[in-house]
Amino acid sequence: MSNPPALPLYAHTPITLRVSVVVPCFNERQTIDELIDRVKAVPVEKEIIVVDDFSTDGTRELLKQRVADHRDIVLRLRARNGGKGAAVQDGLKCARGDVIIIQDADLEYDPADYPVLLRPIQTGRAKVVYGSRFIGEHRAMYFWHSLGNQFLTLLCNALFDTTLTDMETCYKVFTIDIARKLKLREPRWGFDPEITARILKMGNRIYEVPVSYAGREFDEGKKISWRDGFVVLRTLLRYRFLPS
Repeated sequence: MSNPPALPLYAHTPITLRVSVVVPCFNERQTIDELIDRVKAVPVEKEIIVVDDFSTDGTRELLKQRVADHRDIVLRLRARNGGKGAAVQDGLKCARGDVIIIQDADLEYDPADYPVLLRPIQTGRAKVVYGSRFIGEHRAMYFWHSLGNQFLTLLCNALFDTTLTDMETCYKVFTIDIARKLKLREPRWGFDPEITARILKMGNRIYEVPVSYAGREFDEGKKISWRDGFVVLRTLLRYRFLPS
């Protein structure tokens, strides 16, 4: 597939884009059906690519049934659990839209924010957009998670000379030509710092917009822990100082 033409800078009229929504999914039986319905309800042209990362709670069977009944999503089933980064990489390989949106399978992020996320790309202001939880309305987060996120984002800003407010956000949006240039390797929680580092090292500035956020509690299925912060830290340092 050929790359789309370069977007005009500050176009006066928003252009129409086809969106590939990539949904990495692991053990989200309680939320995946509603999440897909919310994505489908957004009034933009799109394809939905769900990559099941070898779920064991019935998510996989539910997705298979949905595809059989409605054929409204592209489903990729991984043969083993590899982590969010590995699932996103699989999804990017089969994306055919003009723009990619990464969407977690839980309901912490609201697909109703897609028009806000897409507008800077539609109007030619950016090729990469992040949805920040810290400049929009949000349910109160765990203090230590919030502090850790802010520290890692600050480190990213210092290492790559940028001014992000939320490096770890789920909502990472970028054009297909950016996606084709990314050579992602990190399979698990290193995904967020790696993709951010690679985007910035390619010379792209990241445009941030506010998004709503309803963070889950651990008893609701939240998976990330404080130990994963060390993975993010190592990944940031690796991609800043070592050859890509």
